[in-house]
Amino acid sequence: MISDFAMVQGMQLFYVTAGTGIPLVYIHGNTGSSRWFSRVMELPGFQTYALDLPNFGRSQALPGDVDIHRYADAVVGFIDAMKLQNPVIVGHSLGGTVAQSLAGRYPDSVRAMVLVDSSTPAGLITPKEHYPFIEIMRSNRAVLSNALHATTPTLTDQVLFEALVDDAICMAQNAWVGNADALGHFDVSAQTASFGKPVLVIWGRKDSIINEEMARATAAAYPNSVLKIVETVGHSIIVEDPVQFKDLLEQFLAALPR
Repeated sequence: MISDFAMVQGMQLFYVTAGTGIPLVYIHGNTGSSRWFSRVMELPGFQTYALDLPNFGRSQALPGDVDIHRYADAVVGFIDAMKLQNPVIVGHSLGGTVAQSLAGRYPDSVRAMVLVDSSTPAGLITPKEHYPFIEIMRSNRAVLSNALHATTPTLTDQVLFEALVDDAICMAQNAWVGNADALGHFDVSAQTASFGKPVLVIWGRKDSIINEEMARATAAAYPNSVLKIVETVGHSIIVEDPVQFKDLLEQFLAALPR
């Protein structure tokens, strides 16, 4: 696996890549980083890329206000900078909304889309009374760890978990509440029916953030979609059960037109 930085829209974005073949871009979730995909980078026939979005991990901060569409524009800029031709895009959690923004506004740039425990096309509302707790997470590692445990309920690798917490701490200060607010203002519902390319929606039964109704609504919004429910994991199959995730992903990828 190779790591490097790409210059995108005047920002240095960190990324890792592995393999050769058709390009596939992983987009991480809130408090996330490219490390969340470290165990699913090897996919036969594909060159995978996992980047740290601006405001996250080792990438530079996004100037100005936090906005899901601006994150998506950064991913498009990354795709252009790396000269990737029609990649598959895979978004986890907040990264799923980024992927949906990208697919809705730049459909010709996408071969297919995978949404892992993503919010619906209408976003995800976080009650304003929860914002003070989000700010506490930013400055209190123990509280942050507890919150991340809730999103990875079956993850047993403590070394990996602590590294994910380390990466979460790197998130830009304005992104903690900013991401929650941006998700609440996100809505691409009017664009989904026109995206006819293959879509895979994966949802974990033990997910404490996204419920089954939301997962089914997301799948129903796209005309060429399939929903896979995984009974044994929570919000983050990519780290909780990477083997099962790769099995589901490889089955989906094998059916794509080449």
